Amino acid sequence: MHNEPEWVFPFEQMKYGESFFIPTVKTSNMIYAAETGAKKAKVKVKTFVTTKDGHLGVRVWRTG
Repeated sequence: MHNEPEWVFPFEQMKYGESFFIPTVKTSNMIYAAETGAKKAKVKVKTFVTTKDGHLGVRVWRTG
C-alpha cells in the first residue's frame, strides 16, 4: 500500500508562470516525481519546498 495518493500533474494545461501546490511530507520524493513527469511532458518546471495554509508541500512552477 502506498502512503501517498497517485498524482496527475496538469503540465499540458498550464501556461508559463502558472503553478500548483502538492501537500506532502515526502518532499524529495514529490520533487523527483514532478520533475520526472515534467520531463516526460517535455516542459520545464521549477520546484520548491514550501508551506500553504500550514501544510508542508511542494510548489511546482511551469517555466518552459
